[in-house]
This record gives sequence, C-alpha cells and structure tokens, in this order.
Amino acid sequence: MEIFFWTCVFIVFYVFVGYGMLISILAKIKGTKPIEALVDEDLPEVTFLVAAYNEEEIIEEKIKNTLALDYPKDKLKIKIVTDGSNDGTNDIVSRFSEAELCFKPERAGKIAAVNRVMPSVESGLTVFTDANVMINKDGLKNMIRHFQSNLVGAVSGEKTVLSKEEDGASSSGEGFYWKYESFLKRKDAEWNTLVGSAGELFAIRTHLYENIDTNTLIEDFVMTMKLSAKGYKVAYEPQALAMETGSANIEEETKRKVRISAGGIQAVIMLLPLLNFFKYGKLTFQYISHRALRWTLMPLALVGAFTSIFFLAPQGWPYDLIMRLELIFAILALAGYAMRNGETKIKALYIPYYFIYMHYCVVLGWIKYFRGKQQVTWDKAKRATPLQQVQSLN
Repeated sequence: MEIFFWTCVFIVFYVFVGYGMLISILAKIKGTKPIEALVDEDLPEVTFLVAAYNEEEIIEEKIKNTLALDYPKDKLKIKIVTDGSNDGTNDIVSRFSEAELCFKPERAGKIAAVNRVMPSVESGLTVFTDANVMINKDGLKNMIRHFQSNLVGAVSGEKTVLSKEEDGASSSGEGFYWKYESFLKRKDAEWNTLVGSAGELFAIRTHLYENIDTNTLIEDFVMTMKLSAKGYKVAYEPQALAMETGSANIEEETKRKVRISAGGIQAVIMLLPLLNFFKYGKLTFQYISHRALRWTLMPLALVGAFTSIFFLAPQGWPYDLIMRLELIFAILALAGYAMRNGETKIKALYIPYYFIYMHYCVVLGWIKYFRGKQQVTWDKAKRATPLQQVQSLN
C-alpha cells in the first residue's frame, strides 16, 4: 500500500510540479538566442483562415481585429470558412471586400471545412485562429519572425484567458491553469519544441499541411505533433496573444473540457508511435511528461493517493498529517464547488475545486470517447461578455 501511495503521489507531483522544474532547468542550460524582427519589405504573404459556425455575434469584430493587425495589407489574405452556418454570419462576412467567404451548406465539422479550403491557399504561410479570439496588434509579426529558421514548421501564439476583477470558477480557474500552461509551453519550445498547439492561434508553412482525419477531435494538437515527429520545430511566441474570455459558467465550461479530454485520449491512441524513446528521444520525453500522463494516469493517481492514505494514516504521524491535508484540500474544493458560479476577487479560492474539476472532466471525456458519444461537430460554450473585455486589451 505504501508503494502504491507514493507512486500515485510521485505521478501527481511530477506532472504538475516536477516536470515544470525539470524543463525549466533544461531550457536554462540550453539558453535562447533572440530572434530578429522582419521589416515590412521582408514579410511573407500570409493567409488568415478562420473556421466559423454561426458566429454572427462576433465575426464582424473578428474581421475588424484582423484588419487592424500591424501587417502589410497587400500581404494579408483572409478566408472565413462558414460551412453549415444558418444565421447571419455569411451576410456579415460578405460586407467585407477584404475577406473571402468560403461556404458550403453541409456541416461536417471544423477539420472537414479546413481540409476543403486549404488547397485554395496560395500563400507560403497559413494562420489558423478561432472566431471568438482577438489578437494583439503586433501578434502576427511576432509569430512570423520565427519562420526565418527553416527548421520551424509551425508557430503557436499564447492563449490568454481574460477575466473580470470579480469572477467565477470558470474564468478564474481557466486563467490560473493557462498561466502555468503558458509557462510550460515557453520552456518546452526553448529546450526543444512545443508539444502540440492550441487551435486559438497558430501558423504553419502551407506546404506542410496534410489533411487530418475528419474524426479527429483536437486536430490542431495532432497536426503540430505530427510536424514535430517529422523533425520540424513548433515554436512558441508569447507576444502573440490569442485573447478570449472564459465560459459563461462552469456548466458551459464542462462542454469544452469534456470535448478536449475526449480528444486527448483519442490523440494518445492516434500518436502511439511517439512513445518510442529510441526514435523520438526528447520529443517522447516531452510528450509523455506534458501531455500523455495528464490524459491517462493523472485522474487515477489522484484517486489512488486520496483513498490509500486512509489505510496508511494509522501507521504514524506523517501519513496522518498527509490525510489531514488532503481532507482540507477536499473541503476547499467542495467550498469552491458550492460557489462555482458566484463571483469573487479572491480567485485563488477556486484553485482546489478547479484542479479536481479538470480531472473529473478527463474521466467524463474517457467515457464519452469510448462510448462513441463525442461528435466532431459540437455546440460551442457560451462566453462571458467577450467583446468588451477583449477589445479593452487589444
């Protein structure tokens, strides 16, 4: 029982603390070289590709935000793919001569829409971004400068979750999570390569794009992992901000989390060859440490550590103390659950709850994926007043 308990504790500690410490040391030892900015004359042509389904509330602001980026207008093309949309999205896009509307009445999911349109992209670089995400003015230039290296196949921006001074568990918890996640991403990229990319904002060399299986749930992650497996570096640009607000409430956030978790276990299965240390070395180490363990063993380790301590507590004070600390954490998590949709300035109160909640969603994702219930198309989560908050920082 002691061996089982300490194995579970090690997994939890390593995934959320140990790996961060280790990758920071490795990145520090390697060091980083500054990347020079490009003058406008040397900037390449870029196509912004936005897959949007029924986004009439935000699509106009998205196009305006893209047009306001500090990038030569004659080198910036915009394609808005709206397959299946039946609201006012198409009419709004049609009002902008700078944006090309790509529409098909049938809805087959985001990746099917992207696969359909990518052959028409003529620029050397393609930027993928979500409709509900706003980008800082210098973000695109900061990303594109990484492509001066032929080793770079893709570049990811930094997801930034905005929240109000007083906020609920969804925005507060997601904000804390992404601050730490962004730190890990920077260190991963500094040492070797980014381990996958979030779909909010990333760019690739257009000729490297390969059609992704339309049943893939987190296609952005799988796409960039496959690039890394081929030897290309996926760079990370923390000064390219993909700004969005958290979900309106924890119930809306659960939709998104469960889908990502289902996609995570699917990705682990699809990317089994990446577990070969002898072939992929550093990438395998990063992939297991940063992703695979989170999507597989972490929930089991948490349950194992929490339950086994009750059998060990009678053996002496160290285990008794740990049990008491675990119970305090559980009480704080229950308190966070009780006030999950309330708003407070003391956002750290939500950390214990959100930590447990994330892994609960992982388990729900497993169930939904293996039961075949997670569809490629989905109902997007409602966001908390995105325009006012995002534009105030843009």
